[in-house]
Amino acid sequence: MKKLITILTFLLLSNSIWASFIYVPMNDRNQKNHLKAYGIVFYALEAGIKSKWLLNYDGGAFLIENNKLIENECKIRGVSYQIISDAKAQIILEEISSPSSNQDAVTLEKAPKIAVYSPKDKMPWDDAVTMVLTYAEIPFDVIYDKEVLEDKLLLYEWLHLHHEDFTGQYGKFYGAFRTAPWYIEAKLASEKQAKELGFSKVSEEKLAVAKKIRDYVIGGGFMFAMCSATDSFDIALSAEGVDIVEAMFDGDATEPNYQSKINYNKTFAFKDFDLVRSPTTYEFSSIDMTSKRTIPKTSDYFSLIEFSAKWDPVPTMLTQNHTTLVKGFMGQTTSFDIETVKTNVLVLGENRTNREARYIHGTKGKGMFTFYGGHDPEDYTHRVGDPKTELDLHPTSPGYRLILNNVLFPAAKKKKQKT
Repeated sequence: MKKLITILTFLLLSNSIWASFIYVPMNDRNQKNHLKAYGIVFYALEAGIKSKWLLNYDGGAFLIENNKLIENECKIRGVSYQIISDAKAQIILEEISSPSSNQDAVTLEKAPKIAVYSPKDKMPWDDAVTMVLTYAEIPFDVIYDKEVLEDKLLLYEWLHLHHEDFTGQYGKFYGAFRTAPWYIEAKLASEKQAKELGFSKVSEEKLAVAKKIRDYVIGGGFMFAMCSATDSFDIALSAEGVDIVEAMFDGDATEPNYQSKINYNKTFAFKDFDLVRSPTTYEFSSIDMTSKRTIPKTSDYFSLIEFSAKWDPVPTMLTQNHTTLVKGFMGQTTSFDIETVKTNVLVLGENRTNREARYIHGTKGKGMFTFYGGHDPEDYTHRVGDPKTELDLHPTSPGYRLILNNVLFPAAKKKKQKT
């Protein structure tokens, strides 16, 4: 009996010693909830538990120090995982470190503090980032113009721009919705807010906000934007000091020949674009490809670009997925005309047939930005008033994974980017 107890004790201790990591696979076969897996990693980081992101390995798997707290959360949230020994973990890490493999293990250090720039009373449509953060159980704060102008951005490492119109043209919904109660109320609310913040026009107030966000990125912040927040942000910066807003939006006429006064040097990502003057056209500029597309829904996909994991970890992190082919989806700004993307901006996802960039990334000063075209990765033509996307029906969404890559990558211990 004494010998049996000794053996059992040895086995228990051995199991404790060797079963020292929680392995979270991220391939398309063994992970039943990719989206909540990111929340598990975020939860671990907040608890001070060390983690590694295994780039280009098993769909971008995660390796977390074994802890009963994390294991229980995996069970509660429905995230697939395995308990592996220290020896097994070392074999995986050695395989990844091989010079012949396009893989890397990135240490995740600290969960970033997240802000979502969004109206406090949202319009009658949904924001994909807010939805997926909530679904993945990743905490965030909602801030808007007042907080941005009061420099509250300095409290955050990562900022998402809700599909905003930074040009002060109210999303260019004028043509279709100018008599809709929600449009009228939103316009009045925006005008009231601008006056309360000391501006005579909404366009002037939105420009001031855009400049604060620009400075936040230059100072080292991480910014992510989708849909109309991408091109309207750059357009607002490029038109600083130039009135490009028609009278029905701000009460006075536009500046003559304003197109010739646009300064592309002030933008983050885009160049050589033409503004759309008509107030009834649901489009800001020639950056967007929505009206130029001839791709049927059944064949609307974009490809993720492969980068060197060991030399370019940031774009590699941003493109981690269990598939390199992601189904397309529409938005006010669906995708970006490749001819308008600056040469120093990385294209992370593209449809080469249509010569459009869907997913781009760049640096500005000490910070970084990512622009992702389209509105909702799991709602092809999401329109005003459409029902909310239920992410329980899409727990393995490749399109939503790209958003969560951006949320997590500021937690990584940085290496110098070579591209």
